[in-house]
Amino acid sequence: MKNTFTQSMAWLHTWGGLLFGWLLFAIFLTGTLAVFDQEIDNWMRPEVPVRAVSQVESAERALTWLGEHKADERIWSISLPSERAPDLVVSTGGRRHGGGQHLDPATGEPLAVRETAGGLFFFRFHFTLDLPRSIGIWVVGLAAMAMLAALVSGIVIHKKIFKEFFIFRPGKGQRSWLDGHNASAVLLLPFHLMISYTGLVIFFLIYMPAAVDALFEGDFRAYAEAQHGHHHAPSPRGPVAAAPLTDLGAVLAEAERRMGPVGGVVIQNPGRADARIEVRRVLGNRIALTKGQNMVFDGVTGELLEGPPEMRAAQLTQRVMAGLHFAQFGGYPMRWLYFFCGLVSSAMIATGLVLFTVKRRRRPDAEGAVAAALYRAAERLNVAVVAGLTLACVGLLWANRLLPVELTQRGTWEVRVFFALWVLSLGHAWLRPYLAAWREQLGLAALLCLALPLASFLGLEAPWTERSRLLLELTAMACGLLLAWTAHRVRPAADRSTARRPSRTLAEVN
Repeated sequence: MKNTFTQSMAWLHTWGGLLFGWLLFAIFLTGTLAVFDQEIDNWMRPEVPVRAVSQVESAERALTWLGEHKADERIWSISLPSERAPDLVVSTGGRRHGGGQHLDPATGEPLAVRETAGGLFFFRFHFTLDLPRSIGIWVVGLAAMAMLAALVSGIVIHKKIFKEFFIFRPGKGQRSWLDGHNASAVLLLPFHLMISYTGLVIFFLIYMPAAVDALFEGDFRAYAEAQHGHHHAPSPRGPVAAAPLTDLGAVLAEAERRMGPVGGVVIQNPGRADARIEVRRVLGNRIALTKGQNMVFDGVTGELLEGPPEMRAAQLTQRVMAGLHFAQFGGYPMRWLYFFCGLVSSAMIATGLVLFTVKRRRRPDAEGAVAAALYRAAERLNVAVVAGLTLACVGLLWANRLLPVELTQRGTWEVRVFFALWVLSLGHAWLRPYLAAWREQLGLAALLCLALPLASFLGLEAPWTERSRLLLELTAMACGLLLAWTAHRVRPAADRSTARRPSRTLAEVN
């Protein structure tokens, strides 16, 4: 640590930012992509048609299929088409991620849909780093704490923080990198503070379980039931009489009137007198995260048994914070805003990582041979994490189109391609000259982004026949242009036609 408080904060910002910066870039980049996880899912399942069919009609076709093929099952689950998810999915025993049978909403006929990791992979990676959940959540939580420490220490050490927001000096080497880092940090400082803190609040019971341990003896299920107010009817003794299911259309209409757009239905004991219908709302019609706030109806009479429970003040506060993080409210304008903020945040972290190595490259032997070797290793990690992870993300989309549709465990193979590309990027960064590695990996990522519509043609599809898939590919192409421009700018200063002095370091690159 240093002599003064400001120097101590500068030391904390520099080294904390480096040690956790690689993790934070991966978390922010995949979180940015996860803003449109459902749209990525749709693109990665091109067999799912987009039909202008009402939810009531879709539900009736789903019931028909379930009655014909799953009549003996005790639980029917139906995921209904919505604005973001055009697929109609039925399952038994409760839907699992990636499971269930896809149906055509217009005809009720089964669809042969490819197995894929989907946009859900980016969402899971964002908060677990694809580690076991019990480990990944703690690692990401530690990174979020480091992010908050970096933000606070950054505010302390930048005394002219608001003035620096209006200053950017291109072509000034290290000064330009610092200006870019400062401007992106100040521009979205409230967003950075909000997204880091709310990310911790989502898993507050995991990080601070003392209250559940004290009040519920560590029983999280009992805690959840107490919070949601759910009660379950006692199981009847003896045989239960058969009874027809109530009109599902009337149930859906009542649920939509009371709690907004509907996302799915779970039917317990269909065809029996003790049938129950649980209607799930679509996440996104309010800021507070509404997961678990469902309605339960009698499956025979259609009588409302449970309405959306009122949330206590503490629970509502936590749900609002979680909703702010997940961005399920505000429709597509809010999603695009979060997407832009996520890209700028990723750029802030990337410029900070590059700035660290740029400053040390100017004095490679000032701290000894061991320190110089560590700084060279940090340079290579910067390439693999920033450029390599970007390449791996777009590579996952290409794997979705290039792997055989009938491949067993196809979704797992998509993830394997993702990690294989990431590992290869690290090897490439280690073997190639520093700037060449940046230029080649960014260039390849740009090429894959720009050519993404070609991937749909390889699958014999017309990508512009559906708006969300078209927008995804246009967005990928826009990102490809940005990556191509960055790759073009990352070259030695000697290659420029201006009168700048030659340099072989990234410090002289814009």
